[in-house]
Amino acid sequence: MPIRIPENLPAYDILRSEGVMVMSEQTAERQDIRPLQVALINLMPEKEKTETQFARLIGATPLQVELSLVRMSNHQSKNTSKTYLDEFYKTFNEIKARKFDGLIITGAPIEQLEFEEVTYWDELCQIFDWSKSNVHSTLSVCWGAMAMLNYLHSVKKYNLKTKAYGCFRHQNNLARSPFLRGISDDFIIPVSRWTEIKNSEIINAPNLELLLSSKEVGACFVRDKKYRALYIFNHIEYDTTTLRDEYLRDLALNKNASMPVNYFPSNNSGLTPENRWRSHAHLIFGNWLNEIYQTTPFNINEIGLL
Repeated sequence: MPIRIPENLPAYDILRSEGVMVMSEQTAERQDIRPLQVALINLMPEKEKTETQFARLIGATPLQVELSLVRMSNHQSKNTSKTYLDEFYKTFNEIKARKFDGLIITGAPIEQLEFEEVTYWDELCQIFDWSKSNVHSTLSVCWGAMAMLNYLHSVKKYNLKTKAYGCFRHQNNLARSPFLRGISDDFIIPVSRWTEIKNSEIINAPNLELLLSSKEVGACFVRDKKYRALYIFNHIEYDTTTLRDEYLRDLALNKNASMPVNYFPSNNSGLTPENRWRSHAHLIFGNWLNEIYQTTPFNINEIGLL
């Protein structure tokens, strides 16, 4: 089944050209089915790229999913036009009376700030609390994951001396987890961050399970059994060339910028990178949506009541 998004959203044509099944809202209305309701809290500056990355993974499952794009109520984006945001996004204030089967919270390029220094921190904390009663399952990514984990479990983030940047091997720590069905014992995930979460703090915390980790860059994927949440600190959703784009941006600012590790063939930035994580990205998101489908109430208004 396809993902349901507005037909005039730029991601619609991009995904359709890639063979991803997409459905316009008008077509979806004619089907007698309850699609899974998933909201994307998009904190990234380049919102079009980010929403396409996540929509691509959501749209690859056999379930019909209606994706709602959400932004912070008072934060003004510098990289996305007001016209675009007004047309395709709702503010959190506009959707907070609703209930959702799934919620995705993206990362943001602000990880070296203290959480309380972030201008929209108070509203984000409201979202974390709101998710307990209005969302069946939450998946947060990179800085969003660190922020939610800190708020709900007081797990700290630590600054790194050098950026964790490139493609790193990760180990499957709990193959029996339903969120790791079909996942290899060892595989590549892109990483791009200046902070980390300590493995030991997750292992010693009640209600947290460390699902994926790397010997080189630490914790990656954590399950929160208490709050029905998943935290991914690395970027399984990245496109093939996302790290290249970041590197070229960094080079424009600093000619000595570090090259992402184990990313370019033969460490030659002139060669096209290979995508070695795409299949696992689809598996992880497919497993998450399948678990939602198997456990969420048919009556969406019962979310948070059972």
